[in-house]
Order: sequence, then C-alpha cells, then structure tokens
Amino acid sequence: MTRAGPAQPAFSPPGAVDEAALHRKMMWRILPFLFVCYVISYLDRVNVGFAALTMNKDIGLTATAFGVGAGLFFFGYFIAEIPSNLIMMRVGARIWIARIMITWGLVSAATAFVTGPVQFGIARFLLGLGEAGFVPGVFLYLSLWFPSAVRARATALFLLGIPVANIVGSPISGALIQLEGFGLKGWQWLLILEAVPAVALGIACLFVLTDRPEKAAWLSPAERNALVAKLAAEKAAIEQKHKMTLAQALRNWRVLMLACINFCAIVGSLGIGLWLPQIIKQLGLATSLVGVVTAIPYVCGAVAMVVWGRMSDRGSDRTIYPAISLFVGAAALVASAVTPTPVLTIAALCVAVMGINSFVATFWAVPSSFLTGRAAAGGIAMIVSIGNLGGFAGPYMIGLVRDLSGGFTAPLVAVGACLLVGAVLMLAFGRKVRQADGPVAVAA
Repeated sequence: MTRAGPAQPAFSPPGAVDEAALHRKMMWRILPFLFVCYVISYLDRVNVGFAALTMNKDIGLTATAFGVGAGLFFFGYFIAEIPSNLIMMRVGARIWIARIMITWGLVSAATAFVTGPVQFGIARFLLGLGEAGFVPGVFLYLSLWFPSAVRARATALFLLGIPVANIVGSPISGALIQLEGFGLKGWQWLLILEAVPAVALGIACLFVLTDRPEKAAWLSPAERNALVAKLAAEKAAIEQKHKMTLAQALRNWRVLMLACINFCAIVGSLGIGLWLPQIIKQLGLATSLVGVVTAIPYVCGAVAMVVWGRMSDRGSDRTIYPAISLFVGAAALVASAVTPTPVLTIAALCVAVMGINSFVATFWAVPSSFLTGRAAAGGIAMIVSIGNLGGFAGPYMIGLVRDLSGGFTAPLVAVGACLLVGAVLMLAFGRKVRQADGPVAVAA
C-alpha cells in the first residue's frame, strides 16, 4: 500500500503566482469583449442623436418632444435595473448578458419604424427595459474578477466604450444617415444597421464569458487558486467592516448619496451625448462634417479616462478623483456656452467630455469598496438606476430650455450647474466617509 503524501494547500502560497502577469492575462481575456459590447450598447443608446438630424422632421418631433422621448429610455432602465442584477447573480453573467444584448438589439432596430412622438417614446422606454442591467451587471461582474488594486483600471478600460462609441460611431452614423433605398430613409438605416452587432454579440456571450474565476479553464490551477483566495480575502475584509443585507444596502446612506452624485453626472453625460451632434450642427457645419467633429471631444475623453483611472488606482483616496472630474466638466461646459468662436466652443466641449468621462472611470471603484454579494448586486444597480434618471432629466432639460431660449447657451450652463452640484456632493461624501472609516483607499 502506498503511503499518502502530505495534504496539498487549498490555495497557492503567496508569491507562487505573478499577480501583475495574472491581472494582464485577465484584462486581455475579459475586457476586449466586454469593451466591444459596451461600444455597441452606448452606440445604440445615443445614435438617436444623429437620427434626430432628419428623423425629428419626418415624424414630427419638437426639441422638447425629442428630449422627452429620448429620455424615456432611462425610466425603462430604472424599473428593471435592480431585478436584472439580482437575476444575473442567480443565473450567471454569460446567459443574462446574452439575453440583454439580444433584446436591446431587436428593440433598437424596431425603433426605425416609429411614426410619431408616442411611438418614439414607447420604443425608447422598451429599449431601456431591454438594456437594463447591462452596465451594473458588468460592474458586478468585474468586482467578481478583479481585485480592488486594479479594479478602477479595469473599469476605465471597459468604460472606454463610451468615447470609442462616439469616436467610431459618430463618423459611421454621419455616413449612414445619408443612405436611402428600399423605401427606408437614412435615419432608419442608421438604427437598423447599428442594431445588428448587438444581436450577434449577444449570441457570442454564450461562448466567450466565464461566470466566475472558479470556472475559468483558461487560468492555470495556481492562477485560479491565487485569484480566488485574493478575492475571498478582500470580500471578508469588506464584510467585517460593512456587512449588509440587500435590504440594508438599498437604504444605506452611502448608496443613496452615490446614486444622487451619479444622477448629476449622467445629466451631463447623456444630456451632452444625445445633443452634441445638434450643438455642433448649430455652429454652422455641414451635416457630412458633424460626425467627424463630434468624435473629437471623445478622443480627448478616451485618453483622459485611461490616465485618470491609473492615477486613481495609485492614489490614497478614491473619492477625490471623481470630484475633481466633475468640477472640470462643470467649468468647461459653462465656458463652452460663452466662448466667442466655434473653435473655442469645440475646445471647451473637449475638456467637458474629458471631465465627465474621467468621472465615470473613477467613480465605480467607490461602491465596490463597501459592497459585496447580493448587497453589491442590489446596491450597484440602485446607484445606476437612480443615476440613470439623469439620462431623462438631461436630454429633457436641454430640449425644454432650448425651446424657451432659442439656443444652446442656457442649456449648457444648466447642465454645468448639475455637474457642479455632483462635485460638491462627492466632496461631502468623501469627507463623511473619511470621518467614519478613513480614506477610501486601494486595498493592499
């Protein structure tokens, strides 16, 4: 009879795995696919901004009606966000994100056939229902994979989909809207053709995504064990300090305050995102050039996201970075409203988008510093869902103020004021957290 050897350790001992190499491997395996999915998600969300260049006249939308209809997307999003994230925790990201993408692709394509303000509003509401859960689901998914020391960087790389969707999508949308044929107008072709990739990527989710590190066949046993151990240790440390049930998370002051801050930021992000083509068009550019020029602020925003995300991972306090970002965005939007020349206006809009995108890149590392498990699923969804009501408020406010004032000066100042409120709230949040817990820092 052979003698049994010594028992093997459950996890790899410290130093057995090169953590930096493991993090790079995970980023290359997970983030490119999710990044492409987000590019398509954001493109399908905001391409009505380009469609509006001709659609509004064709189906009888005033500026206010467009703002209301475009913003109804976020009421659908609000209703379904928390249930969606809780379902994903039960069935896994692979199946649930696939369902989300296929649903929103089909609804986005169907929007091409609306014939008036009511149908447009219904289509946008249904698109919100269909897409609800994608962004908070990915945030939750990243928290299940990436240790806190690299989570802001991973989140920033995922959220690069926002500027890239505009960098790539703006010229494409500007070209597609000029198509005509088979009884369809350019804005209809735009909505249909840009919806097809969502369905294809939804099917691909079933084969590409892995629900949790424990199931990752593409990691070696040593890598898998080291990662699981690291994440478990971080989860235990958070729960020791901030143990919360789902119900407690949904009424926790930190969650509610972050939701309000996110609301202010999304007023700026989606308000500008949906109206930027029309803002630039008003500067006197030809329709064929609007797409190219619209991409410029998002090139700047993409660079800012990566740089600011890395700085946040190296900093001693998570909360100061999103606060600074919103201050910059607010000041730049106000400047864009009062600049005397189109070149200076575009330059100011570039800085505004840099500020807004840098906020997004650093903000989402904060909730995962005190939420885990079902509390994280519900809390993150709450922050996203309440915040996304700003996606209704922003476009609606810009449309209403523009109808009343006759231009974009007053709307841009109003959006800048919302970003300023968010910045002040973020500073107050950070101060209160530091008093209670010390800095919201990167885990060792």
